Amino acid sequence: MNTSAAAPYGVHLLPCDITPFKAGNTGIDYVTTYDSGVAGPHLMINALTHGNEVCGAHALKFLFEHDVRPIRGKLTLSFANVAAYESFDAAYPYASRFVDEDFNRLWNEETLDGERDSVELTRARAFRPAVDVIDHLLDIHSVELPQPTMLMSGITAKGRALADAMGKPKHVIIDPGHAAGKRLRDYAAFDDPAAANQSVLVECGYHFYKEAADIAIETSLRFLRHYDAIDPAFIAEHLGDTPDDEPQLFIDVTGPVTIETDNFVFARTFEAFEVVAEEGTLIGTDDGTERRTPYPDCVMVMPAREAVKGKTAVRLGRIV
Repeated sequence: MNTSAAAPYGVHLLPCDITPFKAGNTGIDYVTTYDSGVAGPHLMINALTHGNEVCGAHALKFLFEHDVRPIRGKLTLSFANVAAYESFDAAYPYASRFVDEDFNRLWNEETLDGERDSVELTRARAFRPAVDVIDHLLDIHSVELPQPTMLMSGITAKGRALADAMGKPKHVIIDPGHAAGKRLRDYAAFDDPAAANQSVLVECGYHFYKEAADIAIETSLRFLRHYDAIDPAFIAEHLGDTPDDEPQLFIDVTGPVTIETDNFVFARTFEAFEVVAEEGTLIGTDDGTERRTPYPDCVMVMPAREAVKGKTAVRLGRIV
């Protein structure tokens, strides 16, 4: 298991019991599919790609407990990295992100079909048949610092179109993914501009704030509403008191600031989505090497909780 420090902002949202959903009905543990019997798309709402991002588990529990069923097409509700989730310890809540490796860096054919193994790869290979048959995906995540909610659409026009249609949250990140490996969001047809399959990843704010669960539920309902997948009366009942769609900011990520040594120091604390007006503003030093903003009005996307060699200090973006 990877190790990490205690949560500096407290743990206000704890894991919920998902064991009632283990058996599912697909032959894959923790994967349940409902078929309306009416023609329509096959949707998936996925939680627990990372074991400490517990808001998605609460959102799926809400859908299960309210007997949400599709009125057309199919709906799959899935819990991904359950082994990591089961290892959760509130004293060290960041440590349950994964067991052996990041489940969200495995989603390319070479890795999935390869010979190496890990807890996450074993689960991904078992989980893969459920993903192979769906049309559209919402993958629910959260972040390690208190930051605004964001949708991560990927670089395809269809991903941006889905984010726009959902209407919220405000910030939409246009990003190509990670060099370390493909996300579930970018698996196979989701990453093919010529395929109709759409996917989006939502970051519901800080992992352990109670509001993250509410955001995960609202985003799930917005996803289902877009595809006319469930009873409109249920949508109206549970979204009626939420704010309407808001003007969205689409932010094109131009690249990361990668930490190259053990001596990276931020010049100051940068807030998420802070716009740094002046080109050449000092971001930090990496063993004495200055790292500066490469253009004016540079958006600071997801500044890191801690500086770790080989990881990303912050992503840089432009407002589209």
